[in-house]
Amino acid sequence: MGQKVNPIGFRLGVNKTWSSKWFVDPRDYADTLHEDLKLRKLLLDTPEAKNADISEVEIIRHPQRITLVIHSSRPGVIIGAKGSTIERIGNYLQKAAGKKIQIKIKEVKRPETDAQIIALNVARQLKGRGSFRRTLKMTVAAAQKAGVQGIKIRLSGRLGGAEMSRTESHKAGRVPLHTMRADIDYGTATSDTAQGSIGVKVWVFKGEVYRRNAKEDAGSLVRKKREPAAARSK
Repeated sequence: MGQKVNPIGFRLGVNKTWSSKWFVDPRDYADTLHEDLKLRKLLLDTPEAKNADISEVEIIRHPQRITLVIHSSRPGVIIGAKGSTIERIGNYLQKAAGKKIQIKIKEVKRPETDAQIIALNVARQLKGRGSFRRTLKMTVAAAQKAGVQGIKIRLSGRLGGAEMSRTESHKAGRVPLHTMRADIDYGTATSDTAQGSIGVKVWVFKGEVYRRNAKEDAGSLVRKKREPAAARSK
């Protein structure tokens, strides 16, 4: 009892997909994985990315280059004037990785329903000394107005500058974490306040997915039933 699992990792292959898409020799797996983690950390630690509200960083590896797909609700901050900022980030990551890097930007159309962006916004308001209860209520209300079926936010730390750390949660609607077909988005953030760090966790329930519209992969094409000879000859 009490063992928690990441809602996105729990649903991989059901209605969620991997944020790193590549295939390497098993002997190179650990090095490649650590390179992915390093690239994500370097990108998120750049001053340009701090206020860009980055939801997710997808990494797709090709034989000659690495493609980073950045999902952001404020793409203009990352792109910069005439693409100067994105070029600077690209050169910095290229030098760190020692490989050719291509950066693509995808705009998050509805940031008030994205768990990671919600978590970043809550953390930012807490750092700006906003009332945590008011912040929770307003954030949950905005998400409900945007049409989510359920949302849960949990804060842990020295809330309101209290001497003893505690945990506070606010929930609206339903968030069925045990239902595999439930499309649950999950995001975390840390707010570094003067009194200490406050952790923010957000779960957003967007509805149930009964059928995954995945593109046909090579395996499924091979497994397709062949038409009978009589049908083909017509």
